[in-house]
Amino acid sequence: MSTLQGGPSVPDGRVESIQVSRGGVPKLEIEGPVEITARGVAGDRQANRLIHGGPDRAVCLFSDEIIASLRDQGHPIDRGTTGENLTLSGIEWPRLTESARLRFGTVEIEITKAANPCRNIAGSFSDGDFNRISAKLHPGRARLYARVLTPGSVRAGDAVTLLVPDRPDRMSSAAPREMSSRSDNAPE
Repeated sequence: MSTLQGGPSVPDGRVESIQVSRGGVPKLEIEGPVEITARGVAGDRQANRLIHGGPDRAVCLFSDEIIASLRDQGHPIDRGTTGENLTLSGIEWPRLTESARLRFGTVEIEITKAANPCRNIAGSFSDGDFNRISAKLHPGRARLYARVLTPGSVRAGDAVTLLVPDRPDRMSSAAPREMSSRSDNAPE
């Protein structure tokens, strides 16, 4: 882990896969390198731009470990079926709170909020209960939205470094700030 002031960098995880779609789910895995800009992942489209996409929701992230855990419970979830662009492994997911920053490839992003689940991803769950990845009901198990601070390219296999803010009011691993409960159904 490094600090935002440029301390030594030790990878915390890795990019397992990159997914895009022409709108909706599932998002399908693509080969890299892939460009990521403030507008999002190259080649990715959102069906409803009022509740998806935009500068504060440019990239959607999810944990490979959470996907594997749900699959072990018998759910048909897979990378991209819940709409994430990047599937990451090795990151302590509950540490990714609002304002946490990640660096991978030549890209740096900042977490903005949890992505509220909706009925469009119900097929990822054997009982249709998409709230299994709700930040309100299951803190630390939600998909996350991020804004792009430094555009660039990424590919599967890239190391991921969690950048710890030097201001304790921005993030604390001892007492993470709760993700915004603001509804994704409201335009920003």
